[in-house]
Amino acid sequence: MSTKLFERGEFLSLAKSMTAEELGDMLSGHGMWKTEANARLGIPHMVMTDGTYGVRYSIQQIEQDEKGGQDFEAFLSVVNQRAKDVEVAWGTMRPATCFPNGSSFACSWDVELAQTLGEALGRECQHLGVNLLLGPGINIRRTPLGGRSYEYYSEDPLISGEIASGVINGLQQQGVGASLKHFACNNSEVERTSMDSIIDERALREIYLRGFERAVKQSKPWTVMSSYNRLNGVHTAENSWLLSDVLRNEWGFTGVVVADWHGIKDRPLSLMAGNDLDMPESETRKASLVKALKSGAIDRERAEQSAQRILSMVHRAKAAEQPDIPMETEAHHLLARRMVAESIVLLKNHDHALPLQAPGCSKLLLVGEGAKKPVIQGSGCATTTPTRVDIPYDEIHTYCHDNMTLSWCQGTSDDLAQLAALRDEACAAARDADRVVVFVNSEDGYDGEGSDRRTLGLQQGHDALISALAAVNDKVIVVLANPDAVVMPWLAEVSAVVETFYAGQAMGGGLADVLFGAVNPCGKLTVTFPQRMTDIPGWHSYPGENGRHYYSEGIFVGYRWYDIRNLEPLFPFGFGLSYSQFTYSDIELDRDSLREGETVTVSFTLHNTGSYAGKEVCQLYSHYQHSLRSRPVQELRAFCKVSLQPGEQRRVTLSVPASDLRYYDVGRQQWVLEDGLVSLRVGPHSRQLPLQAELRCLSKVARYRLISRDTQPVFVLENPLAREYFNRFLQAQLSVNADDADRILEHCKNSFFSIFTTFDRRFRQRFADEAIEQLIAAVNRAIVEQETE
Repeated sequence: MSTKLFERGEFLSLAKSMTAEELGDMLSGHGMWKTEANARLGIPHMVMTDGTYGVRYSIQQIEQDEKGGQDFEAFLSVVNQRAKDVEVAWGTMRPATCFPNGSSFACSWDVELAQTLGEALGRECQHLGVNLLLGPGINIRRTPLGGRSYEYYSEDPLISGEIASGVINGLQQQGVGASLKHFACNNSEVERTSMDSIIDERALREIYLRGFERAVKQSKPWTVMSSYNRLNGVHTAENSWLLSDVLRNEWGFTGVVVADWHGIKDRPLSLMAGNDLDMPESETRKASLVKALKSGAIDRERAEQSAQRILSMVHRAKAAEQPDIPMETEAHHLLARRMVAESIVLLKNHDHALPLQAPGCSKLLLVGEGAKKPVIQGSGCATTTPTRVDIPYDEIHTYCHDNMTLSWCQGTSDDLAQLAALRDEACAAARDADRVVVFVNSEDGYDGEGSDRRTLGLQQGHDALISALAAVNDKVIVVLANPDAVVMPWLAEVSAVVETFYAGQAMGGGLADVLFGAVNPCGKLTVTFPQRMTDIPGWHSYPGENGRHYYSEGIFVGYRWYDIRNLEPLFPFGFGLSYSQFTYSDIELDRDSLREGETVTVSFTLHNTGSYAGKEVCQLYSHYQHSLRSRPVQELRAFCKVSLQPGEQRRVTLSVPASDLRYYDVGRQQWVLEDGLVSLRVGPHSRQLPLQAELRCLSKVARYRLISRDTQPVFVLENPLAREYFNRFLQAQLSVNADDADRILEHCKNSFFSIFTTFDRRFRQRFADEAIEQLIAAVNRAIVEQETE
């Protein structure tokens, strides 16, 4: 009878019929990439694998059930190698489309394209027999030094949540589950499995959890992956506040929480905290769980509940399998190429150096190893074996007409002894060229999973190469390949800068489309580029010490930091140029006031005044004109991508719900819409917002703080309601009239002690604890009731 329970979906009954050993198996992985099967109960395996921008399929580990790791001799052979050379023990990989990495693709600001990406990833998973893809990763890019920044989308939680929702929805519509990761605050690779991220609760809620919350509510991922690090002293894999109180009880998540690989330290504790599935298979951790189940040290009911969630996921995955889906290699490569072109950010284009067009470009010189061997992805678990790789030189050559000659010089080398000669050779060729396109990159290989970057500079020799070329040719175009922001000491010397980040296997083709104007660049930065390393938010406390990393900038992450400190960035958040020009005009709001539960719609006219068809990413920011709270100068609240023909104009609308304008009140432990006048600003990027309209947010909540024993008199007396209650209290306790009671309160107003200590100190008046507690409760109850009227 029990073998039919799985087929009928009776997962709770199935879990209850399991032995302690079977429960231990079900709550643990099988090898590296599967859930455990159970022949007695008719439960099959389910396959999962890594891939935030492509499916990484290890034949040995998945098909041959290798458990990962390697023998000691193999280990010694890779010790001290760079990250890019240590793709350790994955074995033979099946090719899959290597789409643009997260830091690249997010610059498209295109949620619909994100869903298309998810659909393509889902179809490749189905073809390969993968049921769950371990992505997307949406940790905030708090510092551009972060080793896994290339996987993540933005320094802002709105973009992160929206792009992730699109990818997850597309993936899961194909019957393949997503694993939203890494939950939470895995923002650096320094000691990442043990580092304690110390973050104040408001910053945690408003910045680091906000994107996860958005994605969980909008796309309902099958799984959420807990991260390696500690969060405010507790390992996230064993953090019941994070996994149960917030994720499940507040946000309504009903799926499976899976641990990052070997991220669990105490298996019984992690189960009780809400971590359902321990990956990969660990006999040690499994034994500790079974022992705790048998001894009664943990509640068997909790184990059964987790097993029920896993069984439901396995059933859903197996029912959705489509093994006959073909591998659409060519179609997905073309999609990757379109994504590259939509995501490339044109950072500078002086004197129309781009696009490359005749007759001003009859002699085109390419310089740099990246022109023939492009840097397309980061290193680590997300690394994909591409189905093919576009070579930039070849793709550019296809655009060169009969009147255009194309040549190439290496320009740089890892062999430092060759640098001078190669640079001189390139400069000699550059003197006769009409345009020089130089391919450069950041240090290729050290950073990645397990290692943060050590510098914001480029690979050794690359900065010098750019300056040398610019000294002999005034039309130098720089093409960057890097995981996150870099500094540009040569910026004023060159004509154009094209940012690709890590753009995947079709980088060469997508880049050629943009360079020659077949596609008008429309990508915009999702992070701020600093002028120097010391400008980075939180730089003064990075990367922590003694295993603790204080997020000292609080809520002022990314552009919020540069705005509040009035720092001029190298390139601002949201910035990106086009071959066309767009103007914004005629902003209107559909309402002049906003209350909790309502939404304001902002409309404006966008006009393409240039001669190229193009797309513009329109951005809307909010600014509280006056606030009693510490708030960023402005915050991104909505965005959209609009396509316009030359001369075309269109009325564009963006909507902002009141819930997105709230801040997190730590004292009240709730989200609060602050009463006040808000400017809604619209424009092409965070430092250029030509349109502005005012909106009055109407809210009584948190206008006055709640009262406690330690509240200073001034905060009691500024609240008319609290003052009235305290006046009546003094009348009753001291047998005085209302005027006398008010004079007593006024006399206490300048005290820096708590109000009850002040009564004692200034009037030698003490009150019974019960009377004080009754007063405080009555005042706070009245404040809350008044706020909700």
